[in-house]
Amino acid sequence: MTSPGRTERLTLPGVLTAEQAAATVAGIAAVQRSDGAIPWFRGHHLDPWDHVEAAMALDAAGEHARAEAAYAWLARHQLPDGSWYAAYADGDATAPTDTARETNFCAYIAAGVWHHYLSTGDDAFLDRLWPTVVAAVEFVLRLQQPGGQIGWKREADGTPVTDALLTGSSSVHHALRCALAVAEHREEPQPDWELSAGLLGHAIRSHPERFLDKSRYSMDWYYPVLGGAVRGAAAEERIAAHWERFVVPGLGVRCVHPNPWVTGGESAELALALWAVGESDRALDILKWIQHLRAEDGMYWTGYVFEDDAVWPRERTAWTAGSLLLAVAALGGDEATVQVFGTAALPQGLAPDCCP
Repeated sequence: MTSPGRTERLTLPGVLTAEQAAATVAGIAAVQRSDGAIPWFRGHHLDPWDHVEAAMALDAAGEHARAEAAYAWLARHQLPDGSWYAAYADGDATAPTDTARETNFCAYIAAGVWHHYLSTGDDAFLDRLWPTVVAAVEFVLRLQQPGGQIGWKREADGTPVTDALLTGSSSVHHALRCALAVAEHREEPQPDWELSAGLLGHAIRSHPERFLDKSRYSMDWYYPVLGGAVRGAAAEERIAAHWERFVVPGLGVRCVHPNPWVTGGESAELALALWAVGESDRALDILKWIQHLRAEDGMYWTGYVFEDDAVWPRERTAWTAGSLLLAVAALGGDEATVQVFGTAALPQGLAPDCCP
């Protein structure tokens, strides 16, 4: 098991002790394959976004070699167009189970790579992963629409799906700003990325009509804040507008309204978004609430149906544990996590001349 001494940065009163944090980190490590892949849990699939989320949690815990192995897995198995498949059986790169290629899944490596660099200061790692990041970003931006929004995916046959998801585009916006931070550090300007980031951020803030209506999902509520496109008074207003709709006091955050189902991942992500806009007290409350999802092995159940008093589904996912650890790391002041998810230090991109 990971030594508690390595996870002191992940202690948070009422949420995690050092020993509990060590158990959670050990749980994620146990899911990771010897080749670096991190599926949801052993026997289930890997998707590139959740793989990166778990890798960032490992870095926050000081497990840098494991995190680097996760990024090396992505670099080895990147497809010729810069993408990855949406799902791989148990993280087996030779056994994709969904051969569509989703844009937000592919973009997220930029956030992970920058987080790993900030955690380690390893310029050689950044040199190795830079071509992977470039190819991934270029794949994603080929699906950017004239209004700035990012098309959802390419189907298995290569057909572009130009409909855009607000949550996915918000995650891409965050990842694109991280990619710009990598480029800036390397002194390799990417003016096209700056234009794309600015246009995308503007679409998220000002043009909801450019995205599919998924307002039943809590992620569409908080992700524009979590991804950094919406900040300040606008973020406060957005959070307040749907707080009662999605937040179940004492239990966590609904995944879908009005379903009586709270989920650990959405709850931890909302906590991270709240922290990012200065609402640390409310963030801490949510992280305390979802400790009812903690299993004996230190991992977290995906969700809980409160009308039936039932854990559902019966799965403990690496990404749920990872999102919880990242929220705790941010509240605890872990520098890399603060810089990546606070977003104040990330390049903004160039805003378009639109909508005075």
